[in-house]
Amino acid sequence: MAELNKILYVEDEPDIQAIAQIALENVGGFELKICNSGKEAIHEAPAFSPDLILLDVMMPGMDGPTTLQELRKLPQLSNTPVMFMTAKVQPQEIAYFKSLGAIEVIAKPFDPMKLSDTIKQAWQNQ
Repeated sequence: MAELNKILYVEDEPDIQAIAQIALENVGGFELKICNSGKEAIHEAPAFSPDLILLDVMMPGMDGPTTLQELRKLPQLSNTPVMFMTAKVQPQEIAYFKSLGAIEVIAKPFDPMKLSDTIKQAWQNQ
């Protein structure tokens, strides 16, 4: 299995971005590219060439599922593993996100000290 180093993180909330950035870069040791919107992610992702895409579900303009749909149209990202982060974690919602191809659904609020481990675990289990 490929190693997980580069994560494209799409999140519109600056506070959550900051916490996740510390959790993923400082605690997890990942290389992180943060995008504030789905549109930005579609523009930035091909050049960054992420190992994993971490998508917030609820964002203004283009939500996480729509962003994923658009990213999948880019040949170099058509098979990139995806995880969603959301406060919507009812069983049917999780099932829906997994049906879109997500390998994991991470509940918000998340524990910053455990976020990297959660991601690494899901990466290994895919």
